[in-house]
Amino acid sequence: MQAIRKRRIGYALLFVICSLATGWFAVKLMVEAAIIFAVISAVLLVFLIRESYLLYHANLIWNNCILAVPSAIISTSFSNEKREVEEIIVSTFGILIGNKIYKWGMNGISGVRLKTIEIDRSWIFLNFGDDDKTVRVELLHGMADTEEAMEIQQKFWRETGIESVVRDW
Repeated sequence: MQAIRKRRIGYALLFVICSLATGWFAVKLMVEAAIIFAVISAVLLVFLIRESYLLYHANLIWNNCILAVPSAIISTSFSNEKREVEEIIVSTFGILIGNKIYKWGMNGISGVRLKTIEIDRSWIFLNFGDDDKTVRVELLHGMADTEEAMEIQQKFWRETGIESVVRDW
């Protein structure tokens, strides 16, 4: 989330600088330079709006956290590659993996959906995606006893409506 926030601040600063440069060149009657900086300002405004949208959804996920884990392993259905990431937040509205956001239930029937949740002694496995692509996230949870696992299972069920499978406890 910090990376999204930093990018948004960077785009905002660049937008302000380019807007001021556009105004200055317009006042000095340097039309070509004013047009160039106006176009750059418009592009930066689009990027700023996009980052603000991402930050809004990241805050939504962060503020409605079900589970936060320090690291995870991610694999996808269309690639055999597995990669490790840090800062994982699982929420009612989606999952924040580093600076990548997966929102479930937001784009109707054809959108990304949380499909299955499995909890074992050391990992929580989340499968989500749409009809074409499925992502599997393996979260190292660090829960010590069955009671904690049952609490997380109930929390997932209440918040997402998905029944978790608890095994090997």
